[in-house]
Amino acid sequence: MTKTEWRKRIKQLLISMDENNRRMKSEKIAALLFKTEQWQKSRCIGITVSRNFELDTSLIIKKAWDEGKTVSVPKCYSADKKMEFREMKSHDDLENVYMDLYEPILEKTKLISKDQIDLLIVPGLIFDKKGYRIGYGGGYYDRFLQGYQGSTVSIAFEFQTAEELPHEDFDIPVDKIMTENGNFI
Repeated sequence: MTKTEWRKRIKQLLISMDENNRRMKSEKIAALLFKTEQWQKSRCIGITVSRNFELDTSLIIKKAWDEGKTVSVPKCYSADKKMEFREMKSHDDLENVYMDLYEPILEKTKLISKDQIDLLIVPGLIFDKKGYRIGYGGGYYDRFLQGYQGSTVSIAFEFQTAEELPHEDFDIPVDKIMTENGNFI
């Protein structure tokens, strides 16, 4: 399958997922993430704010705040396809932008540099056994990951995994992928 076909297929599966099932599996994945060395050693995480049909990241954000970690979320600039992370101290720091995404409000948040983030939770639609991913197609994370030195973990439902995916030379794989069934890689 092509990247476009994978995107369409997985997005349909995510949208059709039962809400209760999504919540239970999201909780299980979060609990497994919290046991990892990457989570326990991190002081500053980078994470996206999930949309209704995606794996719920609100549990992870809340736990990070409870543990005194700095939570940073991405702000995307479509003109040059760049992305930066900004500190999120509450949901009031966010605004709904395009495609129902929530991003930090510039005036309410401070910039977090790439080297401050020691755990980046990298989103995607589908992941393979080598750590490659297919996201929504903007390439923001592939650009951001260039030169990033911290740990990268992706969280996904088991149906968001495949043996092998098409990838480009510039794609950067993640270090670890967690599903409700444990480590995928």
